[in-house]
Amino acid sequence: MTNYHKPEAKLVQELKDIANKIRIHSITSTQAAKSGHPTSCASIAEILSVLFFNTMRYKVTAPKDPSSDRFVLSKGHAAPALYAVWAEAGLFPTSDLQNLRKIDSDLEGHPTPRLNFIDVGTGSLGQGLAVAGGMAYVGKNYDKANYRVYCLIGDGESAEGSIWESVHFASYYKLDNLVMIFDVNRLGQSEETSLGHDVDTYRRRIESFGVHAIVVDGHDVEELIKALYTAANTKGKPTAIIAKTFKGKNFPKIENLDNWHGKALGENSEKVIAHLKTLIKNQGPPQVHPQKPLKDDAPNVDISNISLSSPPSYKLGDLIATRVAYGTALVKIAQNNSRVIALDGDMKNSTYSEKLKQYDASRYIECFIAEQSLVGTAIGAACRDRTVPFVSTFATFFTRAFDQIRMGAISQTNVNFVGSHCGVSIGEDGPSQMGLEDLALFRSIPGSTVFYPADAVSTERAIELAANTKGITFTRLNRPNTPVIYSNNHVFVVGKANVVKKSDTDQLVLIGGGVTLHEAMTASTMLAKAGINARVIDPFTVKPIDKETIVNNIKEAVAVP
Repeated sequence: MTNYHKPEAKLVQELKDIANKIRIHSITSTQAAKSGHPTSCASIAEILSVLFFNTMRYKVTAPKDPSSDRFVLSKGHAAPALYAVWAEAGLFPTSDLQNLRKIDSDLEGHPTPRLNFIDVGTGSLGQGLAVAGGMAYVGKNYDKANYRVYCLIGDGESAEGSIWESVHFASYYKLDNLVMIFDVNRLGQSEETSLGHDVDTYRRRIESFGVHAIVVDGHDVEELIKALYTAANTKGKPTAIIAKTFKGKNFPKIENLDNWHGKALGENSEKVIAHLKTLIKNQGPPQVHPQKPLKDDAPNVDISNISLSSPPSYKLGDLIATRVAYGTALVKIAQNNSRVIALDGDMKNSTYSEKLKQYDASRYIECFIAEQSLVGTAIGAACRDRTVPFVSTFATFFTRAFDQIRMGAISQTNVNFVGSHCGVSIGEDGPSQMGLEDLALFRSIPGSTVFYPADAVSTERAIELAANTKGITFTRLNRPNTPVIYSNNHVFVVGKANVVKKSDTDQLVLIGGGVTLHEAMTASTMLAKAGINARVIDPFTVKPIDKETIVNNIKEAVAVP
């Protein structure tokens, strides 16, 4: 291979030593915790050693440096190995590894961004590759930087359809800065995986997607170094390294045996550690050191104080669907910040996210009908505050990706979800298209903000507010046209309801959002003809709900004689 130089024996041995130190740390930390996945850690030890001590470019002192390579551990249960490699790199003392899984420790059983070297939470399997794809897309198309993205995937989780959605995404967009590493260790949790060690089938499947596939011995340091070098020099397509490994590698009487998943080694730990120590030539600190960034070429990004480029411009009574106003607002905030992007699942001409594509096609990402990949990609795009993603599809279809959204909250992501065609107002399409569970879904997400704007003016302001709101946001939109009821200069606040109809003789209070607000106003008019005055409240945000305004207005109505 051109320019490839076989590594020196000294380097190879040092990387082997680090791999076995990772194994020892994984055993001692899970032993201290009395739980964990040491055998799952053992199968990836050489992969992590080569990545972090030979291939990847990053700053140990600044793990989230925007120019550094990214690493996503999709098989999050192997977290002890990832913690161990960062400790060996010098980020924190190896003694801290003994705090694994303790209630007052950030070294949880699965990685979360509570740790400064973790970008996203993983552990719910099948999700890491979509996130890595989003990171790689941003690096290639927006940052236009040299950093590369590595994702380590378990063979068990490769049974998830979301993995193959993400392989397709990476291939379609020619993400040659992305390397997927499949840890084919044969054993799942309860039995052998469906393909076992059939690496040729993995290779054929991956190649069928247009991905460059390389099969290696996942415990052979030289093969891993060469494969990763090849990946870095492969242009126009992503690379998948299919690593044949063994669960519990180098663990005598445990390696490649069933019924050891998710178990500390117990009374076997001392003998296994003693054996591992005999394999280590250099007992001291690593003699190879983590690499520096390839190049400090990731641009500075400012995603704060995003605002509409111009205020809403509607006439009272204008009939405008809130989904149409969303497209208008998306373009307006994109005009004021180059890092506002839109992602959609082939619904752009219904959700009106296509308006951003028409304004600037480079800031629209088509994810096709693959909602789990769609959501995961957006989470990856938002990582390290590189973009402000707005993800749209029919509200009901987000239910397909609820787990990805839930994990997005654990990942502390700032992704804005926009669901159109909500509720029964799209009646003629039937129940399969109706977003009926979406409010409950998004309200249940920790730290989420849920907008339910009632007209075009409030929709534009909801999108503006969402762009500046931390955490996950959801904006619920209607398909039917609804009249504009707010003046263009109306001020909207997260958590602040608006009383849209009121009299001193109100006897009851009607509360509605979106189309239901307009139905409430109609009902109020009808009740007035019967001599019953009804107050109408628009909550604007369903979460947080404006309890004070609602309760006070109900008390006023109850007090009317």
